Amino acid sequence: MSYVTSNQPMGTPTWIELDVPVAETERAKEFYGALFGWEFAVGAPGAGQYTVCLLRGHAVAGLRPVKTGPALGHWRVYIATDDCDSTAKRVLDAGGTLVESPAEVGDRGRAALAVDPVGAEFGLWQGRGRIGSGIVNEPGSLVRNDLTTPDPATARAFYPAVFDYTLDGDDGQPDTDFTFLRRPDGHEIGGILGVPQGAPSAWGTCFEVADADAAVARAVAAGGTAGAPSDMVHARLAEITDPFGNTFVVGGRPGAGES
Repeated sequence: MSYVTSNQPMGTPTWIELDVPVAETERAKEFYGALFGWEFAVGAPGAGQYTVCLLRGHAVAGLRPVKTGPALGHWRVYIATDDCDSTAKRVLDAGGTLVESPAEVGDRGRAALAVDPVGAEFGLWQGRGRIGSGIVNEPGSLVRNDLTTPDPATARAFYPAVFDYTLDGDDGQPDTDFTFLRRPDGHEIGGILGVPQGAPSAWGTCFEVADADAAVARAVAAGGTAGAPSDMVHARLAEITDPFGNTFVVGGRPGAGES
C-alpha cells in the first residue's frame, strides 16, 4: 500500500485537480467513478462545492467546479512546498507568472497557481489539514507527472531555479529529448519531454491502473475515448480523453491485458 501520511518533500507532485463545468460535475463523477472506482465528497456551497475524489476513503484528487473560461484540457498538478509565498517569489524571479497569488484554502493549506516561462500551468501546495493525495503509486491513484514542451531548454532552467531540482538525461532513449527531474535527495519526481514546435506546453498526469487494456474499455464504455495501449519499458500505457476533452494517461504492468 502507498499511503501518504505527511506533507511530501518540497518539489514533489502532491495533488491533482480537474476543472469541470458546474453543469457537468455529476457526469464527471460518473465517468471517473466508473474508471477508477472513486467515491466523492462534495464540499459546502460556501467552499465552491469542490469535490474530493476518494479511494478507499482517502483523498486522491479533486474536481473544481468552474463556470466560465477556457478548458485547461488536462489535470492540474500541484507541487509541494514548505513555504508557498517564498516559492511563489522564486517562480517570479525565474521568469514565471502567477495566475492566483498565494492564499489560504480554509484550514486545508495555502495554494497558488503559476505559469512557467514555456506556458505550462501548475499549482503550489503548502499542506496543512490536507497534505495532498493520501494514496499514490497504486491502481486508481496518481503515479507520475511529466512536462511536455517544445522549449525544453527553458523549462530545464526554470524548474531547478524554483524547486532546486537536479537534471539527468535519459541514456535509454537516445532519440528522445527527455530529462529526469530529481529532488535534492535524488528522488525522481517526473521529467521534461521535448516535443515538436507548435505543440502546447503542459504538465501531464499518469494514473496507475491494474490493467491498461481493461481501463481503456471502462473509459470508452463510460463515454470517453482512448488510444490503443502500448508497452513501454516500465509500463503499458494508454492515453484517455474524458467526455469533456481532458486528456491523461493510464499505466499498468507491461503486457497486462494482451491476448
